Amino acid sequence: MIVVAGESLIDLIVDQEGRVEAVPGGGPYNVARALGRLGRPVAFLGRLSTDRFGSILRAGLAADGVDLELAPATDASTLLAVAELDPAGGATYRFYVEGTAAPGLSATDLPNGIPASATALHVGTLGLVFEPMATTIEALVAATPPDLLVMIDPNCRATAISDPAVYRARLDRILGRVDVVKVSVDDLAFVDPAAEPLDAARRILDRGPTAVLITAGGRPVQLVTPSRVTELSVPEVRVVDTVGAGDAFGAGFLAAWTGAGRGRDALSDVSALAAATRFAIEVGTRTTTRAGADSPTLAELNGVAALW
Repeated sequence: MIVVAGESLIDLIVDQEGRVEAVPGGGPYNVARALGRLGRPVAFLGRLSTDRFGSILRAGLAADGVDLELAPATDASTLLAVAELDPAGGATYRFYVEGTAAPGLSATDLPNGIPASATALHVGTLGLVFEPMATTIEALVAATPPDLLVMIDPNCRATAISDPAVYRARLDRILGRVDVVKVSVDDLAFVDPAAEPLDAARRILDRGPTAVLITAGGRPVQLVTPSRVTELSVPEVRVVDTVGAGDAFGAGFLAAWTGAGRGRDALSDVSALAAATRFAIEVGTRTTTRAGADSPTLAELNGVAALW
């Protein structure tokens, strides 16, 4: 089983005409649903509100086959994010956090830690920002067994990070137990503003991870490992918006990697990393052709799973 830890929220998506649509979201929430749609056993680890929005979030996870045993209920209200879309479909986020469900995740919500059946852990986005959730997830990563694959997607939301230095220090500590890092060029610019993207990725490798996957919109994805940089093309599509595309990409990588029966011990195989990244590109690209974080199912990928 893959465990995805972090926040769920409601995205209030505001388009160019000022229309508002309430959509279930949150980076880890989207990753968990995308993994479920790709047929992988997955559990969501995060608090869900008992309010109406929380019920929608829970139903969305359940509909995609996500295990909810690690998702405690709380009467705190659902975390809200206002996502304002630009003409290219990109989103800028503002968050309404105080007293909400997701940030309250604490060690008491997971007394038994990660289930023994887990083979991979995915963390990131606001799960690394809001307290006490961020401290809880940092401790969770530090306590993972040595055979568990850990993937992180910082998915930096600058408007949510009140103290960048504190955030970067936490990320630096967590990276010591991370195996695969998915980052956009924008993430790298926030995490290491003085460095060019490839230099920033190599500095991340120096902290412990085996592979860094750099996304840059429609430009080629760069797979950075200690031995080489591999560029993988991204197909041209008509982009509706980019909401959830990075989350779908990360889920695609983990789905391909675990679907092929690979674990942490196979990460030195650059060809296998490239194959999983190609599948991730396909999943992420298809997500951009739809409105919102609506990732494809395995059946919709029409044989792309042969890349596994």
